[in-house]
Amino acid sequence: MIVGATFYAVEIPNYFDWIVKKTHDLKGLKGTLTKTALAMLYFNPLWIARHLLFIKLFSGQFDTIGWNVLTIAFWSFLANILISFIGNYIIQNRFKLKWRFLGSAVFSALMAIYYALSETIFK
Repeated sequence: MIVGATFYAVEIPNYFDWIVKKTHDLKGLKGTLTKTALAMLYFNPLWIARHLLFIKLFSGQFDTIGWNVLTIAFWSFLANILISFIGNYIIQNRFKLKWRFLGSAVFSALMAIYYALSETIFK
């Protein structure tokens, strides 16, 4: 909750605003796919690794922090790419800008469970 209320609460809405500005002139399928792709660029394996790092830090698992977190994040990203694509498509193209952070927070909360499990799945 601390991370969500600090880092993510600042980063994500600003990034979503940037997506709107970058795709303002794009219409139709190109606009929708570009918005979705730009959102997925943000929620990439490095973002997942950072998320896993926060989980380890806040749970006191300092001795398990290593480069393996990047490998786990990479496989986690690849395994959920379809779900992530659908979730980001809906958030970027069906939600009004003022609701995108909330939609992303709900989606991210569900995905956080998966990210926590991904260490066991992809170890």
